[in-house]
Amino acid sequence: MSSHVGFVRSCCGEKHDELPQHYSSEAPAYWSEEIAAHPDSELTSDQCVINGEHLFVKGLIEIPIIGGDVFSWAAWVSLSPQNFARMSELWESPGRENEPPYFGWLATELFLYDQSTLNLKTHVHTRPVGRRPSIELEPTDHPLAVEQRTGISTERLQWFAEQLMHPEA
Repeated sequence: MSSHVGFVRSCCGEKHDELPQHYSSEAPAYWSEEIAAHPDSELTSDQCVINGEHLFVKGLIEIPIIGGDVFSWAAWVSLSPQNFARMSELWESPGRENEPPYFGWLATELFLYDQSTLNLKTHVHTRPVGRRPSIELEPTDHPLAVEQRTGISTERLQWFAEQLMHPEA
């Protein structure tokens, strides 16, 4: 449950009871209906394979909210075949969080950023069974990477909500 209770949209004064602290991408940016029809393609809530050769895992980009909470983007990262196989092999194994991070490329376009988020360098940290992996962005000057390091204000969180809940405004 969010400690950020409600907000009023700046454009029209509409009241929302809760300020969301999590958004999720359903599939990697490269997924399409055409790809879904390919026999060697599969999309689950945690992993994706495109044409039997492009491999993705879903994780969380966590951003501290100044004042104590955490905001997260559920996003997709491409992994090498070796890293994808290792992560899959350990998917239900206790202790998997002791694995070193896996290098990957961000495969989700977060349109709220002026610069593309596709192909940002990442490290995927496996967590205990039942928890989605954590995505650590390479520390660059990209706004998303900066926000992950320095945090965001409640006003920025509200701006995200306004843009994502009411994109037509």
